[in-house]
Amino acid sequence: MKILKLLILLPLILLVGCGGEKSAGDIRFGTGGSGGMYYAYGTELAKQIKADNKVRALDVKTTAGSAANLRLLREKFLDLAIVQSDALSAAVNGTGVFESVGPGVGYAAVAGLYTEACQIVVNKNSNINSVADLVGKKVSVGEEESGVLLNAEQILMAHGLTFEMIEPYYLSFTDAATAMETGKVDAIFITAGAPTSAIVNLTMHKDVRLLSIAPEIQNNMMKLYKGYTRCIIPAGSYPGQNEDISTIGVKAVLVANADLADDQVTHITEFIIKNANNLPHNTSDSAFTTAYAVEDIPAAFHAGAAKFYEAQGIKVNVYDGKSGEGVKASQD
Repeated sequence: MKILKLLILLPLILLVGCGGEKSAGDIRFGTGGSGGMYYAYGTELAKQIKADNKVRALDVKTTAGSAANLRLLREKFLDLAIVQSDALSAAVNGTGVFESVGPGVGYAAVAGLYTEACQIVVNKNSNINSVADLVGKKVSVGEEESGVLLNAEQILMAHGLTFEMIEPYYLSFTDAATAMETGKVDAIFITAGAPTSAIVNLTMHKDVRLLSIAPEIQNNMMKLYKGYTRCIIPAGSYPGQNEDISTIGVKAVLVANADLADDQVTHITEFIIKNANNLPHNTSDSAFTTAYAVEDIPAAFHAGAAKFYEAQGIKVNVYDGKSGEGVKASQD
């Protein structure tokens, strides 16, 4: 498998700006592919925060996703990034695909943003009724160094499958949707807030449906891997979706390089919390609270973020220069 192949490539290959040259002092902000929620959230945050003269401009970058963002933060090619909570946990502890590089240091949590659903899309009239039916099928499992790739591997393993038992395609959300529309793949894995634009667009051209993950599989995965939670994709989230889909999910987490100035992180944290409902998010998280931003985050918090939370009466574990998990926040 090729999960870590890009670790030996120049990190700058993954960094693509939104246009224009980067001004000195801009905050380099890693998101994801242009068809995903990370990019949508990042560009909207950059747009809204631009009017706040307390924060330097956010220079939004498209990347392969969570694993790439964590590596680029560690190597100081990014100042800020959005990552999946399960990938963050693996990076902090040096497990899974991060085992070869050891526990992650140099970055810390800022805020949990919204819940991402692990979505498995198949043709409506196919004979694929569960993940176990993907044996021998052509499956988009996400881009190299993406959080989706980690989820796809773990979901397959939970069903007794490996990548060797399917024909994997390493595609972005947009490319995966196009591949399904044209019949090049039989199924696609996407981890993102629902509804996801790439899937919505796909439904305009092809009849598709989502697979549920059985409760016992969900339980096993939550025991094996930190960062997962149960997740329901409500009926009506997508055209033609007439019933709830039960799956697993992860939290999208904003993470900062530990070297990013405390005052910048404090202002960014405050802006996100106060403007949460004006930023792209999963509809099931519409009742966003400050407590949600700190709950079940598997990493210690940046000192700048901790300063804001402590002012709200919430204590969090503060990053001290060493790899370390966060603790469930306590409220005074």
